[in-house]
Amino acid sequence: MKNCLLCLTLIGYLLISCNNDNPSKNHLAQVSTDFNFDWQFQLVDTTGNTAEWKNVRLPHDWSVEASFDSINGEGATGYLPGGTGLYQKKFPLQLQPDEKAYILFDGVYNNSEVVLNGEKVGVHPYGYSPFYFDISSYLNSEKDSNLIEVKVDRTRYADSRWYTGSGIYRDVKLLVKNKLHIPIWGVFVTTPKIEEKTAEVSVSVQIKNDFPEDKKAELRTEIYNQEGQKVNDDTTPIETLGNSQTSALQSVSIENPVLWDVDNPYRYKAVTSILYDGKIIDQQETVFGVRSIRFDADEGFFLNGKNRKIKGVCLHHDGGLVGAAVPDDVWRRRLGKLKEAGCNAIRISHNPGSQAFLDLCDEMGFLVQDEFFDEWDNPKDKRKNMNEQSVDYITRGYTEHFQEWAEKDLKNTVLAHRNHPSIIQWSIGNEIEWTYPRNAEATGFFNNMGWQGNYFFSEPPYSVEQIKEKLNTLPKEKYDIGETAKKLAKWTRELDTTRYITANCILPSASHLSGYADVLDVVGYSYRRVIYDYGHKNYPNKVIMGTENLPQWHEWKAVMERPFISGLFLWTGIDYMGESNGGWPKKGTQSGLLNQAGFEKTSYHMMKTLWNDAPHLHITTQSLEKSIYKLNGAGEPVEKKENGWEKALWFWHETNEHWNYRANESTVVEVYSNCDEVELFLNDASLGRKKLADFDDHIYKWSVPFAEGELKAEGYIDGKKVDAIAQLKTAKEPHAVQLSVDKSELSANAYDVAHIVAQIVDGEGNPVRHINSEISFSISGDVKLLGVDNGSARNVQDYQSTEIVTDKGRCLLVVQSNFDAGDVTISAESEGLKTGELILKIKADK
Repeated sequence: MKNCLLCLTLIGYLLISCNNDNPSKNHLAQVSTDFNFDWQFQLVDTTGNTAEWKNVRLPHDWSVEASFDSINGEGATGYLPGGTGLYQKKFPLQLQPDEKAYILFDGVYNNSEVVLNGEKVGVHPYGYSPFYFDISSYLNSEKDSNLIEVKVDRTRYADSRWYTGSGIYRDVKLLVKNKLHIPIWGVFVTTPKIEEKTAEVSVSVQIKNDFPEDKKAELRTEIYNQEGQKVNDDTTPIETLGNSQTSALQSVSIENPVLWDVDNPYRYKAVTSILYDGKIIDQQETVFGVRSIRFDADEGFFLNGKNRKIKGVCLHHDGGLVGAAVPDDVWRRRLGKLKEAGCNAIRISHNPGSQAFLDLCDEMGFLVQDEFFDEWDNPKDKRKNMNEQSVDYITRGYTEHFQEWAEKDLKNTVLAHRNHPSIIQWSIGNEIEWTYPRNAEATGFFNNMGWQGNYFFSEPPYSVEQIKEKLNTLPKEKYDIGETAKKLAKWTRELDTTRYITANCILPSASHLSGYADVLDVVGYSYRRVIYDYGHKNYPNKVIMGTENLPQWHEWKAVMERPFISGLFLWTGIDYMGESNGGWPKKGTQSGLLNQAGFEKTSYHMMKTLWNDAPHLHITTQSLEKSIYKLNGAGEPVEKKENGWEKALWFWHETNEHWNYRANESTVVEVYSNCDEVELFLNDASLGRKKLADFDDHIYKWSVPFAEGELKAEGYIDGKKVDAIAQLKTAKEPHAVQLSVDKSELSANAYDVAHIVAQIVDGEGNPVRHINSEISFSISGDVKLLGVDNGSARNVQDYQSTEIVTDKGRCLLVVQSNFDAGDVTISAESEGLKTGELILKIKADK
């Protein structure tokens, strides 16, 4: 059906073109077509076996469709396969003499080659940067059909330290433009002057003339507010020489501007048009925000003049069961939960994000650090998170292409992303110091470092003077980290000076002296909160902040105690696939606030109490034997390792969200809350009211012998009881599968997604979280199954299935609409339990 719509659109467009004597005067030559549908795909696996062609829609990730493989897979990339993917698509398009056509890819992983009608158009090695090709000269001039082919070589299936996905995993667009046009990414909107009653909007526009003769035209920019009302415009005469490119700068004011903010992400739209003989021949829309940002070495970060702490998380780009081809609604659900926790910033690690993801950050009010590279001149060991230990074909990554492609990939990213108001920082690199032995050796750290302690919590073993001496005397290497950083920063500033340049430095004590930090506006510290004071004392004019941090209370405490630290980015916001060398069946990393299915973890609730003013309470339990606590002389729970919370690392201690134990079994009940006081009840009998100030680890604790019934926590602020409460009830025998859904109505647009959660419950509807069962889903109606998951990093069941064993008694089913409207019935059954059922309504897309 989508193919028919695309054909009708293009054929209609061609008929208009053919029936006009001067098409450039009578129709808008800019046509931007969603090119995601009606592709065919064929996989050649790593053994050379070739699969049959099948129909796919983009974005598409072929790796996540496979089974997890402990023998032929690699933990670094989540035990999923690579191979070679072949994509092809037929489409009708015949250009008029005054037209150009472009194909725009937002991301292909990786080593892609594009062929059109049998001719090679171009290649693109990097899997994360956007790219496009002018395909005008490759189109058939006499036929009504063109064949585009894309080859994706992912035979180096362990070329990353995390799960990358494989294939055309981001959006693709076909653009048709007049030969006098605004190039792709040719508009840059900034707000250089913002006052209370007016804001100046600067619009820098590139104009490309591919006609042989000179052209005179007009450039018009109209500004619209979020409600669709025009607030101002500007028109400028332009003149371009034949076969050349020029630029124009326009200035438009907005009266009484509404500022883009994390709490009110208000956006404007600039519509920029080229008018030739009074007719629009090209047009580009640019969504932007009016906002100011400032980092100060003493006072931290300011958004619109207001001092704010950056409450950030790092995110890899996979979406759990959908892999790297993540529908917008999957990100919307995940980002929405992070927003509820108080998160206001995302570090896209360790690569540029997609346009769709950045659009959501603009819309939902997240500050963004957009990161360019994880490798520079020298490779990393993908399996062991260190400098390369052995040369291996399957692990060779972007370093193979860095010297030739880094400038283009960096500049493509900046050009494509620089209008997003969410972006406040460009990161030129992540933990690069590993790969330059001279810098690692100069710190005195990497020869005696232990990941379980001294690196995170020890001062640098060498003094500033000793590090200087080492850097001056150690042998020079082929590549110098400071010189490469200088080059990357220069390329970034050539295209954008409105954001701050940063990098995530794992050895900042050396980076401050190697020339690396010299080119940074903000020096990011990776797991080095212990040297915040060291950095501020020795480099008082440098802005420093945490750019990769442990998801623990002690990290946020360090930020709150220091006005000069702008904030941090926790590792991570969400569990992700990969970085699991030798960990089978653990396929991913469990440091997230949310698990891979987007379910909340205990650390989520801790951060929610730290990042929000609204009252929040959350109860967890654990048997005393399995807990991290012991009882003191007064019978109160205290840490077995005294003050262990001060050095807690990535993974939260094991807790349960159920109240099911043996009779009289000794348990520890934890309550996570931002209330001044909390009172705990068991079956309405008070177990005592306690003060948060008495718990240095920010966790309320009670020792409670188990008795069947209900635990309830009530909070108090300034002596007054708050509305929020938390409860846990003892679950009886499993009785039924209960279904819930985040969206009960979808549009028939082949994009909308619904998340269906199945939870085992007892006869009273209480969740049963201590018993697991296999659940089988049935779907009646026209939707696409995206997969199932239970959220556990140790779940290696196939995602592309309708059956799954639960974790904590629950699991997730994700479906996506197609093009037909109607009702869809989804049921979930488990042996011996009452079947759960719900109805999704698919409405015709308007």
